[in-house]
Amino acid sequence: MQMTFYKYQATGNDFIMVDNRQELFPKNDTKTISHLCHRRFGIGADGLILLETDNSTDFRMVYFNADGKQGSMCGNGGRCIVAFAKFLDLIGTECTFQAVDGVHQAQISEDQISLQMQDVPHIQSNPRYLYLDTGSPHHVQFWDDWDTLNVEKEGRRIRYGLYGEKGSNINFVKPLDSGRFQVRTYERGVEAETFSCGTGVTAVALAMFELGQLSHPQAELVTLGGTLKVRFKKDQKGYSDIWLEGPAERVFKGVLK
Repeated sequence: MQMTFYKYQATGNDFIMVDNRQELFPKNDTKTISHLCHRRFGIGADGLILLETDNSTDFRMVYFNADGKQGSMCGNGGRCIVAFAKFLDLIGTECTFQAVDGVHQAQISEDQISLQMQDVPHIQSNPRYLYLDTGSPHHVQFWDDWDTLNVEKEGRRIRYGLYGEKGSNINFVKPLDSGRFQVRTYERGVEAETFSCGTGVTAVALAMFELGQLSHPQAELVTLGGTLKVRFKKDQKGYSDIWLEGPAERVFKGVLK
């Protein structure tokens, strides 16, 4: 069997995209998915995403981490699948889709894709870090010695040492000028640093507002792969109307054998 696939990237966070509306992809085959994501023996990607039919929205997003296991919500992956759906002529400039954490809305404006994230009612504050769930669990902390930061070493140490086998994504933050922050992320499931993490920068923006580091409910987050924007609202119930905005593009097309 042969199957067409597409490679998409969003600020360096890259994904294998497959149109699985015919349900032909072997999505229970963890070994195969992991192999496809491998950067030396497969296609190479931070994850694999299936676009499937959904009865109540425009489509369904099924996301797998690079380890081949189905993952929690991926913000940049969500923006990529919106671009993919537009390429397939399934949607116009707006859509809704079903993901593992519920229904999402999205808007397309030229090469910028804005994705509405789930509400965040609570942020857990600790003396050295904050913890919150933006569709995926995230640990957020400042890091002083940025030049010598070893993201994979420190991220893995915190990911397993503090959160155990289930784990959490680990975000290191450096304030820049007003409303801007540099972010580096260790992603569970990839078990390495990625060039960008959508749910991660969303978590950082909310955490910075919680700490009083933002004067307005919006932020620019600078990652290794580019800059993302997050805007939101804050009230007594927590954080809502959260939008993640940035570019997403198709890189190439190929055939799986």
